[in-house]
Amino acid sequence: MPMIRLTAPAGALTEQGRQSVQRDLAAVLLRWEGAPDTAFFRAQAWSYLTELTEGVQTTAEDDAPRFLVEVTVPQGALSERRKGGLVEEATKAVLAAAGLSQDDALRVWVLVHEQPDGTWGAGGSVIRYADLVALARGQRTDA
Repeated sequence: MPMIRLTAPAGALTEQGRQSVQRDLAAVLLRWEGAPDTAFFRAQAWSYLTELTEGVQTTAEDDAPRFLVEVTVPQGALSERRKGGLVEEATKAVLAAAGLSQDDALRVWVLVHEQPDGTWGAGGSVIRYADLVALARGQRTDA
């Protein structure tokens, strides 16, 4: 199942952005993964916001806020095209949540972690990518 984590300096997101960015990023991830838009799959798209305390994030150049989006998906869930779309759309979502422009896009990094098949468990069982594909086909609302 997909998981997405945004790490950002405390105060770097707008109030509205802070309230919506986790669901926005989860929706982006599900869309690019090709998962059906059902309650079950939305509930499995875990989204975390980790806010760093003041002074713990910097660069050798300046103290402008930087954002790290880490995405974990089953290996094989994202083609190169889908990864590219995910990175682009996640970057836009973070920029919007922080009230920044596309000029600040290099301050957002997106790392895609692919979990090898057979190394992801949920509900007390190992979940394989093929199981998720079959489940998605059974829940698809647009088929």
